[in-house]
Amino acid sequence: MNRRTVLEAGFRGDIGPAVAASAASAQPAIAKRETRAPYATAKDGTRLFVQDWGSGRQVLFLAAWTFNSDVWGSQIAALTAKGYRCIAPDRRGHGRSELPAMGYDLDTLADDVAAVIEQRELNDVTLVAHSMGAVEALGYLARHGSGRISKLVLVAPTTPFLMKTEDNPDAIPEAMIEAQIDAIARDFSKWMAENEAPFFMPDTNEVTRAWVRQMMLSVPQPVALACRRTIAGADLRAAAAKVDRPTLIVQGDKDASAPLPLTGAKTAKLIKGSKLTVYEGAPHALPLTHGERFNADLLAFLAA
Repeated sequence: MNRRTVLEAGFRGDIGPAVAASAASAQPAIAKRETRAPYATAKDGTRLFVQDWGSGRQVLFLAAWTFNSDVWGSQIAALTAKGYRCIAPDRRGHGRSELPAMGYDLDTLADDVAAVIEQRELNDVTLVAHSMGAVEALGYLARHGSGRISKLVLVAPTTPFLMKTEDNPDAIPEAMIEAQIDAIARDFSKWMAENEAPFFMPDTNEVTRAWVRQMMLSVPQPVALACRRTIAGADLRAAAAKVDRPTLIVQGDKDASAPLPLTGAKTAKLIKGSKLTVYEGAPHALPLTHGERFNADLLAFLAA
């Protein structure tokens, strides 16, 4: 659905008499067409599938937990139409990337982001990260610095630190986190059904809901559980405080998966000069449920 939208956006004009121009004149255009390899290679040799569309200023999209790069189809279509280059990898173990038995810790996932950035020769790139993607984005900045990054956009982030500790008292108790992980391990599909309603808007259509269910269930359960533990244990408070790039944080005030006071609001306080934009009534799946508004806000931030 989303891939087709992007492909259709690439066509210009009608097929008419002009197509009948001589083959000789058509050949140079075909020869000059750029072909980008569909994979990057991680440090441990894992092949990471990468969507790479358009040309111009670069935007790198990092998806949510158990989501793959297809979820960014609307954003890719909107940005490539405005002259941006959009790069979106599938996290290891997700989508069309390879499925290693290990490497779902924060450091490895951050290094995977670095592999994509370096092998695609990205510079002055804007990082756009949803949910777990925000963990990877801040992990990347902590390990690799901001030399290649121009701006940062965090959408419904799960940062800076979800777990309750002595120095993080207004967070989620470890026992509650473990109970949720256990429920996912026992019956992932049941857990999804029980938590689906607040993830979307009441009027979100069934096609979108079914697509998201299929995408999430396509991730092997050991991978989903390992990534869930990485999200829960990632303490990125120090990393957030060191962010030195213009940052936009977008989140809904009805986000049941990553409640605004525990995540986006805290992250905004830590990142100096960041802007927090709150969408009234929006849930965690904000790029899908509020795509038009988010695309407009994203384009405005990129142009600023």
